[in-house]
Amino acid sequence: MKVIRLRAGKERSLLRRHPWVFEGSIDKGGADPGETVRVQAADGRFLAWGAYSPHSSIRVRAWSFDEAERIDAGLFERRLAAAIALRARLPIASDGVRLVHGEADGLPGLVVDRYADVLSVQCLSAGIERWREPIADALLRLTGAARLYERSDPGVRALEGLEPRTGWWRGDGATAVVIREHDWQLGLDVASGHKTGFYLDQRDNRRAFAQWVRQLQCRRVLNGHCYTGGFTVAAFAGGAEQVVSVDSSAAALDGARANLARNGMAERAAELVDADVNQTLRDRLQAGESFDAIVLDPPKLAPTAAHAERAARAYKDINRLALKLLAPGGVLFTFSCSGGISADLFHKIVAGAGLDAGVNAAIVQRLEAACDHPTTLEFPEGEYLKGLVLLKTA
Repeated sequence: MKVIRLRAGKERSLLRRHPWVFEGSIDKGGADPGETVRVQAADGRFLAWGAYSPHSSIRVRAWSFDEAERIDAGLFERRLAAAIALRARLPIASDGVRLVHGEADGLPGLVVDRYADVLSVQCLSAGIERWREPIADALLRLTGAARLYERSDPGVRALEGLEPRTGWWRGDGATAVVIREHDWQLGLDVASGHKTGFYLDQRDNRRAFAQWVRQLQCRRVLNGHCYTGGFTVAAFAGGAEQVVSVDSSAAALDGARANLARNGMAERAAELVDADVNQTLRDRLQAGESFDAIVLDPPKLAPTAAHAERAARAYKDINRLALKLLAPGGVLFTFSCSGGISADLFHKIVAGAGLDAGVNAAIVQRLEAACDHPTTLEFPEGEYLKGLVLLKTA
């Protein structure tokens, strides 16, 4: 077994069971992409077994902190079985489920979502890539799913020295799937949809939005960055009379139109706008419009802390416009899915937006990813989605 020896003092994160070892922490040692290595402290103490990635700034991702544990196909099957068993215990009102959430399930770089009878999988690290075939076999065996589609196309694969890969991995057929979520039917495409096909992490937040719309009797709603209209369906389910849904993707808006039809909402007053969200907010504000409820769910603007300053300006601008457009007593659901923006920083950004907009608002709820996207105590970086529910008081 090849050995990676750390610099003196660099063992502290592994002793806290944080699964990453950065390039600058390594004194000596190397291995092939994805090869299992023994990670040792400067004094030779065992710290972890991990997967080596020579092209990434995260040089090692830990598989296990138990020196006696074997890193073999059996380990991956046990980890997958534990992750799937955990989801079976959770209150998930959908047949669209995040079965494996990377580091949170002891499988760094692996994402597995189940959409009805289809598994959609992302292999995002050199270690997972090395074990991909045993993982695929175990997934089908443990879930009983009929088909497995690979969506290993995010840019982070390039950082691992890996080429993108997409397509049917096991089985074949149509890539369009319809899932049940709460009392709704929502369509997605595992081949072309965002992430693995859909935003399962917002499942509970969509339900919460429907509840707030109903509670406050919101009649006019704006859904910014609406994608395929999940929050639009939720707004109508909550009793909204009119929903303006904005996205710069015509294909996404077609998906939103189809989702409205699936839920018997085709005849509702749904305005689907193919446009830039920021410009739409400015135009609607200039036209003197207002909304009783607004959702802001922009794409990832700061993947790392290095992008935080630029992203903060963008988040502040869009929230400032939304708060000005919001009617007194209205509710704003605002999100950041950027790993480089902490919950505390996001709160400060939105507070600054309120100050610039000249409005007062109360934070009445904090939101996060659905429970099948867990965050472990040792890996706070996994808490990527954060949201605030604000009531405009003046």
